[in-house]
Amino acid sequence: MKYLLLLLVLIINFPSLSNTKGENTLKVETIASKKVVGISVRTNNSSEMEPKKAQIPKLWGDFYSGILNTKVSGFPIYGLYTDYESDVNGEYTLLAGVEVEPDSKVHNDLEVLEIVSGDYLVFEAKGEMPQVVIEAWGNVWNYFSSEDAKHTRAYTSDFEVYKSDSEVAIYIAIK
Repeated sequence: MKYLLLLLVLIINFPSLSNTKGENTLKVETIASKKVVGISVRTNNSSEMEPKKAQIPKLWGDFYSGILNTKVSGFPIYGLYTDYESDVNGEYTLLAGVEVEPDSKVHNDLEVLEIVSGDYLVFEAKGEMPQVVIEAWGNVWNYFSSEDAKHTRAYTSDFEVYKSDSEVAIYIAIK
């Protein structure tokens, strides 16, 4: 499992590794702010490329084995990317968690972060996990690296929503 998560990190951060062929359904949605509770890491794409420094596979492993259904519960599951230092090259925080009401009480050892309200470009995909997520992130990177991209990333908060065992939507904040 951790090797599949590492592969996902590689594809997300280095889109040239992706061999996506499928079409992606794109739409813009205006999202109200949401609170997500879970556990997080502060990392950068360069560190995630080195197995000894990579924190994302451990984050998801810890979330599924020790947090989900013991300290938090609910569906869908979110992967929230936020607190960007700059852009794809800077530090960011990734939180694995679930949505909670703003006034919800949470365990002291969990973190609550916010999905920033605004416009998001949504990349939806269905298929076998984790391949479908890898392909969806490949589509994100291909879109934003294209000269034909109609939108620009805002780097406020981006998030993955795991809607089912075979469906994911990736929301990218746009200007």
